[in-house]
Amino acid sequence: MRKFIDKFLERVVLVVLSIMLLSVIWQVFSRYVLQAPSTLTDEISSYSLIWFGLLGAAYASGKHLHLAIDLLPEQLVEEKSKLFYGIVYLSVILFAFLVMVVGGIRLVQLSFQFEQTSATLEIPLGFIYMVVPLSGIIICYYNLDSFISTLKAKQH
Repeated sequence: MRKFIDKFLERVVLVVLSIMLLSVIWQVFSRYVLQAPSTLTDEISSYSLIWFGLLGAAYASGKHLHLAIDLLPEQLVEEKSKLFYGIVYLSVILFAFLVMVVGGIRLVQLSFQFEQTSATLEIPLGFIYMVVPLSGIIICYYNLDSFISTLKAKQH
């Protein structure tokens, strides 16, 4: 399952990045060469950046490429690695679930409830904000999988 999600995220992030890149290139071209700036490209690139950032963060979380700050000495962490990794994984799961999944679902609900739409594209903002709970679910899955793998590896 993890490999499938990895491949899927890689492709989605690449497509979103391509869309963002093309919209920015078109904006620059239309503004400076055609002297008629496009009104759609600003929103397309902004919303693509949101999706790219959140899905990219979920992907980085799954690949353990995220930022880590070492506050404790390595020897202490190595001695109690199961405990420390467990605390880290469970903290990330708790944050991602409460803030991104629960809060993100509420954000999407409110956006649809109040019928918020984007200014130029006129699409419901709930569709744009759906990436927040989606990324949260993926982050929770990755960290839960890593936590279970850590527990299994340390038992042998």
